[in-house]
Amino acid sequence: MTSLKLKRPIAFFDLETTGTNPAKDRIVEIAIVKINPDGSRETYEKRLNPEMPIPAEASAIHGIHDEDVAHAPTFAQVAHEIKQFLQHCDLGGYNSNQFDLPLLAESFLRVEVPIDFRKRKKVDVQQIFFKKEQRTLSAALQFYCQKELTGAHGALADVHATIDVLEGQLARYDDLENDIDALDKFTGNNEFLDYSRRIRLKEEVPYFNFGKHKGKPVAKVFKEEPQYYDWMMQADFPLDTKQAISDILNNMLLKKDAHK
Repeated sequence: MTSLKLKRPIAFFDLETTGTNPAKDRIVEIAIVKINPDGSRETYEKRLNPEMPIPAEASAIHGIHDEDVAHAPTFAQVAHEIKQFLQHCDLGGYNSNQFDLPLLAESFLRVEVPIDFRKRKKVDVQQIFFKKEQRTLSAALQFYCQKELTGAHGALADVHATIDVLEGQLARYDDLENDIDALDKFTGNNEFLDYSRRIRLKEEVPYFNFGKHKGKPVAKVFKEEPQYYDWMMQADFPLDTKQAISDILNNMLLKKDAHK
């Protein structure tokens, strides 16, 4: 296996949740493996009380039921220790950019614990796999490492599998640079203004990436249809997306005032 070349620690993480909607769903298990530049590893693993019933279809995937987390801490109770564990770390995961990171960021926002992941480098191992081979995590582990994924959909098992897959990818592809900055760029993490990827950046201009205004500049839509902002703020969008469009609108108003 190829060891990761690191300038900073990188924290690979995985979440088991009540569902897939960052605005509604909650974390029931989090696992993080932090790899330091010297190769040493630290592990954080905890089950959490989501403060809502765990749907049967979610329990069928990860095997965690209401009674398993009835006496577990809530996210609010451990948010600061998770933030501290992630301090100064880049981030890695499997499908983490589209699922785990938006849900984790939303969880911090919900309990008003400030943390900004935007300046962190982010390596989504799934994106490397999809661009190279088009497979699932279990197939990726078999393909790159000749291992069977045991304990799939247990957060810690998935994290360890993700790290193994990334090391296997680096060993397999000569054109894949063993550098977190390069991997961040390869997996395409700088194109979006919000974690849920509803606002895309093109040449520093925010565009909508969903709905009837997909592909249109956000500022242009808000200027021509100001009620669209109000609708978004009242609708079931993640707090992070609402924060992003509020920043855009505030910048528009500041520019307008500056020209008076």
